[in-house]
Amino acid sequence: MPLPKMLEGRLSIPVIGAPLFIVSGPELVIAQCKAGIVGSFPALNARPADQLDVWLDRIERELAGFSPENPSATVAPFAVNQIVHASNARLGEDMRACARHRVPIVITSLRPPTEVVKAVHDWGGIVLHDVISVRHAEKAIEAGVDGLILVAAGAGGHAGTLSPFALVQEVRAIFDGPLVLSGAIATGRAVLAAEAIGADLAYVGTRFIASAEANADPAYKRMLAASAAADIVYSSLFTGVAGNYLKPSIAAAGLDPESLPQADKSKMDFGSLSAAKAWRDVWGAGQGLGAIRDAPPTAEIVRRMREEYEGARTALLG
Repeated sequence: MPLPKMLEGRLSIPVIGAPLFIVSGPELVIAQCKAGIVGSFPALNARPADQLDVWLDRIERELAGFSPENPSATVAPFAVNQIVHASNARLGEDMRACARHRVPIVITSLRPPTEVVKAVHDWGGIVLHDVISVRHAEKAIEAGVDGLILVAAGAGGHAGTLSPFALVQEVRAIFDGPLVLSGAIATGRAVLAAEAIGADLAYVGTRFIASAEANADPAYKRMLAASAAADIVYSSLFTGVAGNYLKPSIAAAGLDPESLPQADKSKMDFGSLSAAKAWRDVWGAGQGLGAIRDAPPTAEIVRRMREEYEGARTALLG
């Protein structure tokens, strides 16, 4: 399917860097955009709330200065992730900051984002919405989103349980707009595979936690490089929504990763400091982490992915 106009000719590889709670900040977003992939961050990462304007100012200023000095570079737009949920008391304030900066892409999560869609369209932006099922996709389509992010089995953090083959196939049957696929995508070959099964873009998160610019504990980056898919556990305990986490980090927090209780969904509070503490102590990761062996600069990660992507495409197409 055609990409949104704002992405045409502005990607070096069809990838969106997923927003990573705590981990994604201006340094990572700017590096991703300069490398030619969409960089994104959760609005809640900017703490206190008035820092969101500061972060947006910095991102806009640095990207605006980079483009004229590097005319041959492919510079991608950036995105801000908004949690559309009653527990997010900052949503209104953060959306007003996004409106002031006319943020080009808003990524929404959890509830159907009807009001957010209207606001973003008013300033000329687009909305991409996270879904884990066809039912969620139908609700997001009704809300008027511009594209869907299909969070399939194996994705880091909050993830679904459906195979990407099944999820893409069934959502594509009801939606002809842009589809972004998430779930264990950490190489250029996997990006091409996402396109081959019907997605337009790949959503890559865990690979960028292990990058020089990521705001992640060095021990977190080392754990990613030392782990594989068998080291991931799927649990709802930490935020009330099921997701994938590193078993060694759970054990280090004093819990048994093999016998975790279920969480009480009524206690979800994504905007709280306690939620942030949970993510600092227990580290999310996707099942694609077996491809991670180091934590180089983002530009190097994207260069490798682009080389793998082109190599795989040449091998398949001749």
